Amino acid sequence: MKKQICLIPQLTGLGGMVSFQEKLIQGLEKRGIAHTYDLSDPANSAILVIGGTRQLWRLWQAKRQGVPIVQRLNGMNWLHHVEKTPLKAYLRAELNNRLLAFIRRRLADRIVYQSQFSQDWWEREFGPIQAGAQVVYNGVDLDSYHPSGTENRPTDHDRILLVEGHLSGANARGLLTAVRLAQAVAKNHSRTIELMVVADVSDPVKAQAHSLAPDLWITWRGVVPRSEIPEIDRSAHVLFSADLNAACPNSVIEAMACGLPILAYDTGALNELVQDGAGIVVPYGSDHWKLQDPEIEPLATACIQILQHNPTYRQRARQRAEAIFSLEHMVAPYLAALGVA
Repeated sequence: MKKQICLIPQLTGLGGMVSFQEKLIQGLEKRGIAHTYDLSDPANSAILVIGGTRQLWRLWQAKRQGVPIVQRLNGMNWLHHVEKTPLKAYLRAELNNRLLAFIRRRLADRIVYQSQFSQDWWEREFGPIQAGAQVVYNGVDLDSYHPSGTENRPTDHDRILLVEGHLSGANARGLLTAVRLAQAVAKNHSRTIELMVVADVSDPVKAQAHSLAPDLWITWRGVVPRSEIPEIDRSAHVLFSADLNAACPNSVIEAMACGLPILAYDTGALNELVQDGAGIVVPYGSDHWKLQDPEIEPLATACIQILQHNPTYRQRARQRAEAIFSLEHMVAPYLAALGVA
């Protein structure tokens, strides 16, 4: 009987989950394994819930019919607990957490967490469960994301890169931290710095960034096609990962695959991912769970170290990606969890 995986929900747009689904489908097609988005299809060999779904009734029916259910979990909504949030948005964020938690505890046969940080977080907030669990990091196509290729890394200045999906609301804090970082490196360490921002940024947030550092060189690239990311990564000297408490940010893995070193605070899974000289992760310096301001100077000092020894860090970043973050390292464990390896 031909094997078929049901992937729910069907994802479109920006974001890590969309990228993951696309990569997994590539892996399925390479192995001749069919996929569908129809929970009621009797040909389903297993179901992968990418985060959560509101199709709880159909999911429960599939479970009763003996179809294995695997849930992929990253982190959870938390910003609504520490910043002023409209009631509707607060309830939506909390409901989504509870939905994921219900599937995790009542419906899933196995949980795949994106990082050890993610697993620890879920078990801390919602307790351990009987379902089997494992950690599988996100992967990247090492042939597409590679240090060799078209690039225009500047030689007359240093380029700090920030790659995110959307930088608005609380996420705008990451941009402002990047601005302070670039400003500190430029002023305190006598470097010519360009901050390149690849993200959806509103005009008011851009204005806030410019008001914070009027003389800073900021290049706004906006949202770019995913196919352009490797070239952009290769054109920079360091990637600053600004997302707080990220479970397994794709931008970090993609950058390392392109030989771009990582600079980050020690929040979320960053300390798990950025090892073996692939970059530097520094203490935040305050309580990031309360959105307190971080210490900038240790980050700037680490940035200078990466810039001064850029070739070595670039080589180690690529080596780290090859060792841990290939597509095969990601796809194979998922197929094993789904029982179709």
